[in-house]
Amino acid sequence: MNVALTGAVELLDRSLAYTRPALAEIGPEHAALPTPCHGWPLHRLLEHMDDGLDAYTEAATGRVSLVPSVGNAPVESIRAKACALLSWWLDPPVEMVEIGDRRLAAETLLGAAALEITLHGWDVHETLGRRTPVPEDLAAPLFDVAIRVATGPWRPTCFSTPVTPPPGDTESQLLVGFLGRGRPDGTAKNGGFSRGPG
Repeated sequence: MNVALTGAVELLDRSLAYTRPALAEIGPEHAALPTPCHGWPLHRLLEHMDDGLDAYTEAATGRVSLVPSVGNAPVESIRAKACALLSWWLDPPVEMVEIGDRRLAAETLLGAAALEITLHGWDVHETLGRRTPVPEDLAAPLFDVAIRVATGPWRPTCFSTPVTPPPGDTESQLLVGFLGRGRPDGTAKNGGFSRGPG
């Protein structure tokens, strides 16, 4: 495994460690709670997370389908997929991934996976009232990933415009602000890479 890919797998591991405690606290009574993703109750965000976990698991085989998963996955299934994802990338991972007619370096895809898993972990923490910031040593490298993958002409379809942080913000606040979270009007977009509409 090359050095860049080893680092990306380690970043994925830390993103999952941040997100798992939030997933562990979700109960049926939380399904309709509003999330930081404008217009998305928690059950809709979980459906999006479920499809993302499927896509990032598929990527370990070297190819990602452009057809999204469908259905209302129970949170237990999402927890299991989050726990299993890392093992797919350990022995032995692919170095290139086909997505439609494009090929992407696996470390780039895993960086995007870590970013999305962390961001939606933050969303779930916020939804449940946990107010658990992204650890600084995770937020800093993810901010570098965000600069690379969350920019470009397609950004408005996936992420809201950045929130300008006040001076002295933490790495966590800078990261979530750059990805459009923390808007006072609550109009953040889902902030993820989606295989389907929404």
